[in-house]
Amino acid sequence: MLDLTKLAKAMQGISQHLTLEAAASRQRLERAQEMLTQARTRQAEFVKQQQTWRDRFLFTAAIPVESLDTRVDLEVSPKSHTVIATDGSQIAPSHHEIAYCYLINVGRVMLHYGQSLHPLLDSLPEVFYQPEDLYVSRQWGIRTEEWMGYRRTVSEASVLAEIACNWVNADASNQPNNPKSYPPVPPVTNGGSQHPQSEVPTLAMVDGSLIYWFLEQLPLEARDRILPPILEAWEQLRLAGIPIMGYISAARSGEALNFLRLPACIHPVPDCMTYCANLPRTPCQLFDSLRDTIFWASQLEPGQRGPLWRSSARILDLYDAHRIYFCYVHVGAEIARVEIPAWVAENSALLNQSLSLMLAQVQKGYGYPVALAEAHNQAVVRGGDRARFFALLEQQMIRAGLRNVGTSYKEARKRGSIA
Repeated sequence: MLDLTKLAKAMQGISQHLTLEAAASRQRLERAQEMLTQARTRQAEFVKQQQTWRDRFLFTAAIPVESLDTRVDLEVSPKSHTVIATDGSQIAPSHHEIAYCYLINVGRVMLHYGQSLHPLLDSLPEVFYQPEDLYVSRQWGIRTEEWMGYRRTVSEASVLAEIACNWVNADASNQPNNPKSYPPVPPVTNGGSQHPQSEVPTLAMVDGSLIYWFLEQLPLEARDRILPPILEAWEQLRLAGIPIMGYISAARSGEALNFLRLPACIHPVPDCMTYCANLPRTPCQLFDSLRDTIFWASQLEPGQRGPLWRSSARILDLYDAHRIYFCYVHVGAEIARVEIPAWVAENSALLNQSLSLMLAQVQKGYGYPVALAEAHNQAVVRGGDRARFFALLEQQMIRAGLRNVGTSYKEARKRGSIA
């Protein structure tokens, strides 16, 4: 139980700290704006420096592929369009429950606008209980709970590609009103264009980044079980002509601002390993505490996007044709980071259309894309759902003839108190 009296005493100094931090943040922002002005006039030079010296950086700096002056007013979305989204949740394994297993629940959402079609709002649960599912990650030193999160990422991508390709490639004239009965995904051979009978713009969305930073730390064999199926799902979307977008709310990245470290560098060349590796404070350290979203909030008007950037994360060297680009968009309530694969970024018409559908989703969701919010609501596993899951599991175990089915004494004791 939280003692609010003691908490109030512990928080007495927080207001003064936040006031000082706000003043320091304004100074960092002004300095970053000065660096942007310098970078605009020498952008090509700094891009070349980034490409030449990136292996010597102590930070990850994205590459601008448009002028830093770029400000694009997003178009109004077409009246008829479709937005598809997935999100996942899970029940983690516990030795104190009646059986050691875990569940991944993927929420599926398909919203049709201007088409008089029923939406798809449901979830797909999958239970993992085989030894190869529970213990395979231990050979790489990865906890089962952590591995479960990686598997969930794969499931979200695979389900997204499946329902999106089912929709676009199905015969529009025979499309059932119940989206839950969509036919299986047929072979895609149309070279990247949408089904001729499905000219309605379609967007596939996921919550969070398309750059899976966690893969950098994984052993090669473990990585090969996670990344290839994700890229395969994205390839299905590419062939079907369905753009995929990662939407990041309250992004904490500084990847774009890190490019401004180049004009801030006081050394002959930006060789961090030689000049700054052992310094307690570097000349460009002011960017450490400044996020991209804070900076672009001072540069963009509502409904505008900034320049397009190509991420330099090293894990993207494994993405092939799906290397990730991003931009920042003022969606009204906040500055959102929007990520798309290269084949979307390099098609200006497809990019503009995707961003217009995204902005419409944010407006319909009062500050957050409604499809993503609904996918989360479909996926989330609440306390009552967890209890029912283990009740169903207990019934199956009893029917199988297992005895002494129940939770550990520790778990049973924690669920109630006599104090």
